[in-house]
Amino acid sequence: MTELAPDRLFPVDPQSRGIARELYQTVADKPIISPHGHTDPRWYAENKPFSDPAQLFITPDHYVFRMLFSQGISLESLGVPRADGGATEADGRKIWRVFAENYHLFRGTPSRLWLDHAFQDVFGLMTPVSAKTADETYDHIGDCLTRPEFLPRALFERFNIEAIATTESPLDDLRWHQMIKDSGWKGRVVTAYRPDAVVDPEFAGFTQNVERFGELTGENTSDWEGYLRAHRIRRAFFKDYGATSSDHGHPSARTEDLPAATAAALFSKALKGDCSPEEADAFRGHMLTEMARMSLEDGLVLQIHPGSYRNHSDPIMAAYGRDKGFDIPTRTDYVRALKPLLDAVGLEPDLAIIVFTLDETSYARELAPLAGAYPALKLGPAWWFHDSPEGMRRFREMTTETAGFYNTVGFNDDTRAFCSIPARHDVARRVDCAFLATLVATGRLSNEDAFEVANDLAYRLAKQAYRL
Repeated sequence: MTELAPDRLFPVDPQSRGIARELYQTVADKPIISPHGHTDPRWYAENKPFSDPAQLFITPDHYVFRMLFSQGISLESLGVPRADGGATEADGRKIWRVFAENYHLFRGTPSRLWLDHAFQDVFGLMTPVSAKTADETYDHIGDCLTRPEFLPRALFERFNIEAIATTESPLDDLRWHQMIKDSGWKGRVVTAYRPDAVVDPEFAGFTQNVERFGELTGENTSDWEGYLRAHRIRRAFFKDYGATSSDHGHPSARTEDLPAATAAALFSKALKGDCSPEEADAFRGHMLTEMARMSLEDGLVLQIHPGSYRNHSDPIMAAYGRDKGFDIPTRTDYVRALKPLLDAVGLEPDLAIIVFTLDETSYARELAPLAGAYPALKLGPAWWFHDSPEGMRRFREMTTETAGFYNTVGFNDDTRAFCSIPARHDVARRVDCAFLATLVATGRLSNEDAFEVANDLAYRLAKQAYRL
């Protein structure tokens, strides 16, 4: 395996490269703030060895298996569980061989950057991953996973993670977070409130989910006011486990601020399964405004992750369930969509709303101007399909001129792939330092300011924005 280039992702001209290198040296070892992600809290609670390299790198990572599937490799052969409990490959070595034989498919992708970084920096693997070396590389990583220094908590500390947020449904009992609390371990693992299952009428099992919601809170959740009280109760419960944010993965950025009677009528229709797609979207939109008002009460940061056509393939959804690599970006309107929410609470300086996008065309036209005006609104970083060197660079180029740096929130990795976290943050820090170096070299930013901004983007802004 070619050793990672020390100046990777820096500008090619010598002057800018030298500035980027100096900036990067001041932020390379900053603690990691990972304020939004999907790692499993059970890892940190039980602190058991990861089972094998395939279960660590391949089977749970939709970035990896979607690329392989796109080339005709079955999800069964990669160990991805079936919804019906049917047979899939359980032998980690066989899964790894398929991955290694097709490792060339990741050339030029951000996944390749993250994987190479993890293989070399975390596991000390210098042998190229290929069909010829499949067993050798599998054994090398597998041997590492048997050692105490590769247990989840040890890696957490080695990665210099100061705080990490997982993401749980309001129906989750947070047992793993309780186990972490009871263990006395000092690693900071917090939860985040993701209420999609009980605010989206089109979510599978919505009516049953809302009923269970009522059982957990002791509220009558068939009643509109009882339903809202249930949210307040569960948000408080999540705050007891360190939550500083809520997260909302809606198909669109639509918000509404409906009269209470209208919202209650929509809710009643949703419980009966009678909502049209338009009514379901209106209800989700109204709930974003309700969540924002609750955030003014309890201080949770409101994250909006819109614009994904989730589970695009009906056959894959039926066979394997949600989150199997078939969430596809869509065009997203923000100017009109966010207006009801912003009219209601957008001028509140104590409210924090972080908006993400999968539609890059909205950066300069819509999102940066909105964040550059409304006190409550901040821009989340380049995300998901755009958390790549080019995507991160485009984000800075298209938003800084209107929103500046301080209406953004640093970086979050939004990942299930634990060992990719240091790599993702390293890429973000390098890209930001490269961008700042260009501003310095072209006379748009002083050297002194660049060093301060680099530290803000790498560490301080995420900690401040997410109240960590």
